[in-house]
Amino acid sequence: MLEASDLMVFYENMLALNNINIRCAQGQIVGVFGANSAGKSTLMYTLSGIMRDIQKKEQMAGGERITILGDVLYQGENISRLKPSQRARKGIVLCPERRRIFSESSVLENLKIGGYLASPAQARKTLRYVFDIFPALEKLKKRVGGFLSGGEQQMLAIGRAIMAQPKLLLLDEPLMGLSPLMQAMLMRATREIRDRMDISIIVTEQYARPVFPIVDYAFILENGAAVMEGTREELMDNPDVRSAYFGVEESHA
Repeated sequence: MLEASDLMVFYENMLALNNINIRCAQGQIVGVFGANSAGKSTLMYTLSGIMRDIQKKEQMAGGERITILGDVLYQGENISRLKPSQRARKGIVLCPERRRIFSESSVLENLKIGGYLASPAQARKTLRYVFDIFPALEKLKKRVGGFLSGGEQQMLAIGRAIMAQPKLLLLDEPLMGLSPLMQAMLMRATREIRDRMDISIIVTEQYARPVFPIVDYAFILENGAAVMEGTREELMDNPDVRSAYFGVEESHA
């Protein structure tokens, strides 16, 4: 499905991604975990192509020089030079951190905006599915996005991303600032999206505990580098991972 190799991103002289190799197979949910400034959002921007846009805008404005190295293969094609809009048409859709919904538009308008790549039939079918998986949104469909709670806004952000007909959905820190109950609900919904719609998913988070039950494979980032990877079971069996990302101290008794 997707394989990125030797990814490196420099902001001027600061190394944001350091020789990252990451992959997501068809039908997988892959987790990427790390502390703030570990490189999670930079990775997602690079996979989605948005980093290319940021690079171009900085060049035009005479601002920060951004260097991007490495390759991104998607379904066997090298898409490293493609614009984010071209990647979206191929099925790579980013749901960014901090929701970024259209706060002055209604829930329904936000979802319809997300469906710009869909045919009318696809949009109707997907809208029905979004309301099935997030029934709260159907009840709130006329409400302006800016008046939704944080959890409702996150449901809307994910729903809007689904409306774009993704084959690979990139969820960047979807649980930020949400209650444990809302986090658990969103992770159940994420697994259901994978199962019912056959969408592969890469999800980043600072805290692994709420996400780990749904991932098939995971990568740990530190200072822009992938320092560890493995299946859910392999990482859960690692005492360092358990201590750093789950707050579980190993007993020495």
